[in-house]
Amino acid sequence: MSVATYTSTGTKATTAAKLDKNVFGVTVNNYETLKTAYLAYLANGRPNLAVTKTRGEVRGGGKKPWRQKGTGRARFGSSRVPIWRGGGITFGPTGEENYKITLPVRTKRLAIRQALSLGAIDNKIVVIEDIKLKSPKTSLVSALLTKLNLTGRILMVVDTKTDDLVQATNNLKGVKLIAANYLNTYDVINADHILVTTAGLTKISEWLGEAK
Repeated sequence: MSVATYTSTGTKATTAAKLDKNVFGVTVNNYETLKTAYLAYLANGRPNLAVTKTRGEVRGGGKKPWRQKGTGRARFGSSRVPIWRGGGITFGPTGEENYKITLPVRTKRLAIRQALSLGAIDNKIVVIEDIKLKSPKTSLVSALLTKLNLTGRILMVVDTKTDDLVQATNNLKGVKLIAANYLNTYDVINADHILVTTAGLTKISEWLGEAK
């Protein structure tokens, strides 16, 4: 499988890079694995912020609203019971819930291979020989992406993230820089374009090339 390849200056390379069919040529018969991995990524990044108070934690309600008998009304011992306005919450979130979803390593890697294969089918993947910056400036990366005609959400995949690259891409809207061995289903599926360096492509093949 060949894919569009460019030099570090953004010009068309004479030799097109080849994609590993074991990574970028996986047949996706159903999307259950992709869906599971996608939802697991969201669940594992979910902040546990929702907290409610039980009747024992709500302020007030120490005095019995009225005497036990003789009023004709239902008996209550506190005005902070859950069925009263201003009362505690029954079975509400406590802030200790665990939303984490753990997937087998084989399943996670299969999902990434499937996502990359769908990206290859949709012509999302672009290979660049290397990303060389004279200085860590956002304008240099922006100019390179414009020359490559890449717009929207761009996932830049390199073999190793450098301080210069991180600094140059941090403020670019829609651009995410990621090391090859930190690829995940969520980022791959959501990207409009996946810009991969040659070294990053090699690392992806080494990491995901074998079914392990």
